[in-house]
Amino acid sequence: MKKLSQKYVISLINIAAALFSTAAVANTLDKIRDEGTVTIGVANEVPYGYTTSDGKPAGEAPSIAVHVLNKLGVNDVNVVVTEFGSLIPGLRAGRFDVIAAGMYITPKRCEQILFSNPTYSIGEGFLVQNGNPESLNGYDDIKNKSVKLGVMSGAVEYGYARDFGIEMSKIVTLPDYPSGVAALKSGRIDALAGTSLTMASLGQKDDRVELAQPFKTLVINGETIKGYGGFGFRPADTALRDAFNDEIANFVDTEEHIAMVEPYGFGKHTSPDGMTAKELCQ
Repeated sequence: MKKLSQKYVISLINIAAALFSTAAVANTLDKIRDEGTVTIGVANEVPYGYTTSDGKPAGEAPSIAVHVLNKLGVNDVNVVVTEFGSLIPGLRAGRFDVIAAGMYITPKRCEQILFSNPTYSIGEGFLVQNGNPESLNGYDDIKNKSVKLGVMSGAVEYGYARDFGIEMSKIVTLPDYPSGVAALKSGRIDALAGTSLTMASLGQKDDRVELAQPFKTLVINGETIKGYGGFGFRPADTALRDAFNDEIANFVDTEEHIAMVEPYGFGKHTSPDGMTAKELCQ
């Protein structure tokens, strides 16, 4: 008999391990329901997914995950903290059963794992004076009006404004967000630009400024500047993913959901607005 090469043997072992892994996790939904326990993976990133000082899950994604899992009859939710880049490998290796880290759904990631439908979206936003006196609800308003837009030094918003075609004379560069808020309140600028999550957080800390709502989605060269986050599952866990989607459909954007995520800076302004993982994976 011809001796098998070491490379061929290793290949067979890897294939066998993959088949075993797929079979082992195919019924994860039944398994966690029977055992009443599940493990989620987070990257310890505030406010998306992290743990408290006593090890409890916290953040937008873990809070929703606990709610969904409880609805599915699983009350014991354990947490594994890992680096963000290790979330997908850790999931596939079985270190945890669900990624609950607010991970953006992208076509490249969809090639490696399954995603639930998104529970939030984050695009750009403006912080304005209360009442939004200049009616600034998008980058086109800055472009078309005699106003000033504040951006942080080194932040992507400077490039966004430039690429959108806003005159450089309308852009005021500021060293940090506290300086931006001060400039806004003094009238030096008419709007402060950043992600909607950051702007909402700043608005909650000062009663003289607020998040501009509604906000027109920023589109540059045909590309929407917006990210959508959801939960990640192993490729074989379609049943668990589908169960999550059913619960998400009945929960996201309800009063209970908004009340749950507002402490983390999320809310109506971060609604996924019916976007699906299928659309985002294409």
